[in-house]
Amino acid sequence: MSTSVRKPDADPGSVVQRQLDAFNARDIETLLTVYADDAEMFEHPSNLLARGSDQLRTRFTSRFQEPNLHAALLSRVVLGGTVIDHERVDRTFPEGPGTIELVMIYEVRDGRISRAWSIAGRKTLHTPNHPTAGSSA
Repeated sequence: MSTSVRKPDADPGSVVQRQLDAFNARDIETLLTVYADDAEMFEHPSNLLARGSDQLRTRFTSRFQEPNLHAALLSRVVLGGTVIDHERVDRTFPEGPGTIELVMIYEVRDGRISRAWSIAGRKTLHTPNHPTAGSSA
């Protein structure tokens, strides 16, 4: 019986970390290489937001226009090919800059993200006295 050795870069946790790093760097080309060509992104449980590289490119490119965009990883759980991240994301909402908590669920197959789901938590708008108002950290 032969055992296959998984490449370190194909580890689901490492794949999702590359995705997070590329997102924060606003590196669309690297980000798209982490997703399968036919990847699907959903608002949990089944609201399809994007399917395939072209739609993902459009979605991320639009998001990358936000001046304070940054996702901070709060915790991560890896179970087989499923990765669950709890994130705090600085965004520029139509109402102004703020923060939102997200749970992101990623399904990783063959070293790439095949499906992703987002669950949005509380959105907080920054006030002028908010300690992170105007910062990107």
